[in-house]
Amino acid sequence: MAPTIPPRLTDTPQPSRRTALKWLGSAPMLPLGAMTAASWLAGCASPGSGAAAGDFLAANFTGMSAPSLADAARMATTTVGSSLQVLMKDSPARNYALAYQPFFITGDMLPDGQGGQILGGGYVDIHNQPIIDRSVPDKARQLFSDAPDGTSLLALANPRVQGVKGHAVFSVVQFEYISRDQSGGAAYTNLPSPIAVLTLDQDPATGKLGLVKYHNVDTSGVHGLWITCGASLSPWNTHLSSEEYEPDAPFAATSASFRRFSQHLFGDETRANPYHYGHLPEVTVNPDGTGSIKKHYNLGRISHELVQVMPDRRTVLMGDDATNSGLFVFVADREQDLSSGTLYVARLGSGFSIDPAARAVPVSWIRLGHASSAEIEQMANTLAPADIMTVLKTDPLDASFTKVFYQGNANWIKLKPGMEKAAAFLETHRYAYLVGGSMGFSKMEGTTVNARDKVAYSALQNMQDSMVTSGKGWNAQSGIALDQPLIAGGVMAHTLAGGQNDDGGSPIRSDWMPVQMRALLVGEDTAADALGNRANPDMIANPDNLKFSEKMRTLFIGEDSSLHVNNFLWAYNVDTKKLSRLMSMPAGAEATGLQVVDNLNGWTYIMSNFQHAGDWRSLHAKVQPTLDPLIRANYKDRYGAAVGYLTADPTGMKLTST
Repeated sequence: MAPTIPPRLTDTPQPSRRTALKWLGSAPMLPLGAMTAASWLAGCASPGSGAAAGDFLAANFTGMSAPSLADAARMATTTVGSSLQVLMKDSPARNYALAYQPFFITGDMLPDGQGGQILGGGYVDIHNQPIIDRSVPDKARQLFSDAPDGTSLLALANPRVQGVKGHAVFSVVQFEYISRDQSGGAAYTNLPSPIAVLTLDQDPATGKLGLVKYHNVDTSGVHGLWITCGASLSPWNTHLSSEEYEPDAPFAATSASFRRFSQHLFGDETRANPYHYGHLPEVTVNPDGTGSIKKHYNLGRISHELVQVMPDRRTVLMGDDATNSGLFVFVADREQDLSSGTLYVARLGSGFSIDPAARAVPVSWIRLGHASSAEIEQMANTLAPADIMTVLKTDPLDASFTKVFYQGNANWIKLKPGMEKAAAFLETHRYAYLVGGSMGFSKMEGTTVNARDKVAYSALQNMQDSMVTSGKGWNAQSGIALDQPLIAGGVMAHTLAGGQNDDGGSPIRSDWMPVQMRALLVGEDTAADALGNRANPDMIANPDNLKFSEKMRTLFIGEDSSLHVNNFLWAYNVDTKKLSRLMSMPAGAEATGLQVVDNLNGWTYIMSNFQHAGDWRSLHAKVQPTLDPLIRANYKDRYGAAVGYLTADPTGMKLTST
């Protein structure tokens, strides 16, 4: 959607060029759309007009209403009706109307930087050859994703990409999965996840980003990728990816979906090794717009949603998107190097609550083990599940086995002698339960950090099943005992501190460990409203993506909701406690790819994608007949999804002191 150019108000006092430049250098600036900063500055009053610009004070968002069937087209696309107000010392407020700008829709043919074209979100095998959908006779085509997810926007010191007229900047984008093939057959988990580097041309005058080059990262050296979900930008400027819902290794040989994954990737349904997946990939972008990738095998084999590296450049807080999930932290031995370190799982004290008014629960840490990525990769290459532990799904009536819960189901496990390290890093969920970790969360997703306040945030996409005393997977050991579920979920806040010891009394070498946990924001389950919403549409529901802006003091929240007819992107100011709806996704689509960049060559960006538009569920019964044809027309018969960002135009701006 192109941003609207506001009419110029001829009676509006204009700032001097010097004043404007001062303000541009001090305030966070969203990219201006069609009204360029260059043309705006050219129309500024002459120096000496008496205008004065001060320091940046605050950024306040004004939210939009949720779309409705009164304007069905707004429900079938990315809709933005929000605004941003920037407050400056000794100057009037400046206001921006926000708008969404896509780079591309998956399935588009995009420039490859070599004079040719490449399919956006296209799937390739281990030899980087296209994977073809032959499910419909005479309509063979390369498969492409409808689920773009984790995104990292970044700049390099000395980029060299032809065709860039302004500043070359880069974005790494990963594609989580594909929902279905052309015949309508379910395809989730069946294909290896692609990951791409975008070279973007940043207009120095407007901040607008334009796609110049699309490059598929070669993942063959890391055995391909499995369900790449959220992502974050490391403090050392690399893209930290994820592999969610790790294959259940002891039973992978009988998993039809894992065998299909192996067939698509290797051309052999038995070749893929489940212990190669469920880890943390890291992508390094090269100055020529290409990228290289490695996997870190020593951060625990869990359902990696994404990770957040703390300001010490060593401590890594992890999201674990699973039933019976845990809160995990990895502390690297060296800054900016995840190749070796120590893995911990949290143990909650008494008093866990999802009431934001309740007191925080204390958090302590169990040491799972220390390892290098190389030694765990070697274990993954050589060990079979039965070499590490015996895992049964029925009670053997043998006291030497321990009952644990894994993905909501009871397992009975028995560790093989001397296999503690292998279990800690390759069967992390089961081992963390075995040693006393609080393995009772349900779908702990995005995580981010507010460095100034030393608070981290984690999204619980829902609070059900293993968190509820009557739910599947519930266990008293977790310290979590809700009387009833809250399907709408919420965001938890973690107080961070140093000086902590692990369960064995050894010091933890980090000043950024969670020591308390409390609820920050929660949703509200409701009866279905006139549109079909089953959670309060003016509150968050099923939070997933989280990112925090230090400059704007704002927590951004993207939804993956089965309770909201349209999923939303929210902004929550941690000082004013104001929650603002910024954007609505197409009905049935999940908000993904969230990233906030406070300053990239002087410009501020809010990156946002969506996936699986028109993924109809029972709550969509009232809107589906109207919206389905609109979404099919907008997004390639529901096979396409957008990769893009929030942009803005200034409206009625006054930079003078009067």
